Amino acid sequence: MTAIAKEKPSRRRTSLSTSSIPTALIYEMWQGRPIYYKGYQDVLAGKKTIEEIMSCSDLQGVLVYLLGLYIGNNVNRKKYLISTNESGLHLATNDNLGSDLAIFEKEKVGKLKGKYFDVPPKIAIEVDIKADVADFEGRLDGYLIQKSQKLIEFGVEKVIWIITSAQKVYVIDRNDPTWYIINWSENITVLDDCVLNIKQLLANEEIDF
Repeated sequence: MTAIAKEKPSRRRTSLSTSSIPTALIYEMWQGRPIYYKGYQDVLAGKKTIEEIMSCSDLQGVLVYLLGLYIGNNVNRKKYLISTNESGLHLATNDNLGSDLAIFEKEKVGKLKGKYFDVPPKIAIEVDIKADVADFEGRLDGYLIQKSQKLIEFGVEKVIWIITSAQKVYVIDRNDPTWYIINWSENITVLDDCVLNIKQLLANEEIDF
């Protein structure tokens, strides 16, 4: 188990005028600052389409599905609401994040409105990073840590971030000052009695990768 240090927010350096970049390439908004999809510069250069950079990999797609299926079968669905497919989280004006899988307390959500969620999920789970991180100090880790901090400040109790290429999981708990990186072969308590082992989850489904 490896501890990770929290980073102070860094100022993003911008090489292109944001007014010249289509809004369809915006992945998230951080207090009015656009965070673009990874590969957006290839779209601007005509090398890729918007659809190509917005799509996830085969492993990402399968893993998000399996996570939703497993968690849905191991938590009280009368109490909790599970949302997938890059659900939008509205933190404040011009401050919107996406989440691969979010677990909400139903009583806090109330009636669905066909808009972004404006209440924090209890648990947020991310699989890999879809944002362009070139201008973040620390690149991947910098973006991951800063976004996780934003989620925690919004009211999320725990962020579980899975990095498929390294087979590692970041576990970030609002009630624990130490944030950890663990192998995905280790057990992770999601909430209540729901314990997740990602390596075992994939093995049970006979998923080769």
